[in-house]
Amino acid sequence: MYHSVTHTTDDPYRITVSPPRFERQLRWLRGHGLKGVSVAELLRARAAGTARGLVGLTFDDGYADFTAEALALLRRYDCTATVFVLPGLLGGANDWDPLGPRRPLLDERGIQRAATWGMEVASHGLRHLDLTHVDEDTLHREVRDSRQLLRDLTGHDVAGFCYPYGAVDLRAVAAVRAAGYRYACAIDPGPLTGRYALPRVHVGERDNGWRLHLKRSLHRWRREEPADLPEGS
Repeated sequence: MYHSVTHTTDDPYRITVSPPRFERQLRWLRGHGLKGVSVAELLRARAAGTARGLVGLTFDDGYADFTAEALALLRRYDCTATVFVLPGLLGGANDWDPLGPRRPLLDERGIQRAATWGMEVASHGLRHLDLTHVDEDTLHREVRDSRQLLRDLTGHDVAGFCYPYGAVDLRAVAAVRAAGYRYACAIDPGPLTGRYALPRVHVGERDNGWRLHLKRSLHRWRREEPADLPEGS
């Protein structure tokens, strides 16, 4: 689970990885016989029994530095990833964060560029709202309308959703399923862990090779196996 790839000295939430560190992390993956892929690709491979050596890479919030910094490095190391974007805040900023710098978000052109270069574009809702604290109409707009807007922008189906703040409950899961998504990402494992609440491991600037190895090993023990996607989905 990544967020921003850029240079900064102001990172109160520790969501930033510098481009040199990100490149070293990708080099570590490839040097250990691993390949970063989108979540949709990873789940398809799991269903087919061909997921050995694949690691799902995700980027939350859809920061503009995904195309400015991360995209070229992913392509250099023959990796793909899922970028979870906010079509209700195109070209906006991370105004939901009270601390730290304002970070620009991807606009229409940036989202289309990511899709053109083989990245999976998926939804993070419309406006980065905590879906466990919104009314029913807002919940369904955030989930349903964001999917349709991204389909219109990219010309591709939108398989995945990511819960803002990692906040998920039964109502949010039901809305995501009803909107037609085929999987959703959370953060920590819990009672809802499965295809619609996939747990992830945070990766940050401090994560060198041995920390990545440790996190990958521990993740196998901290999660339950999610249900496979139907074949061909």
